[in-house]
Amino acid sequence: QVQLVESGGGLTQAGGSLRLSCAASGRSFSAYVISWFRQVPGLDREFVGSIRQRGQTTFYEDSVKGRFIISRDNAKNMVYLQMNSLKPEDTAHYYCAARPTWHALYDASEYEYWGQGTQVTVSS
Repeated sequence: QVQLVESGGGLTQAGGSLRLSCAASGRSFSAYVISWFRQVPGLDREFVGSIRQRGQTTFYEDSVKGRFIISRDNAKNMVYLQMNSLKPEDTAHYYCAARPTWHALYDASEYEYWGQGTQVTVSS
């Protein structure tokens, strides 16, 4: 069992930065791939990016590539999403999620654990 809690969301202007945190509790956190998703009301949850269990590999959706960076600190059971050069279209509720395998990363239904999310709002 893994519990995930996101924090760090808020309101910022276009071009600004925010860092989201995903705090994990439970056993074997380092055994899980952690991904970030985001969701706007009325739309499906959208994949943002993923990081492998030891942090050796990351993968990003094209619209955030070069602007967002995912990192993790397994000693602290933490995953981070550094968001730079934010755009109004990045406004969404952001979630972290955990799954045991590096496969079908875009498929939200494949994830075993989810946090409650944190809201990010980017004004123009």
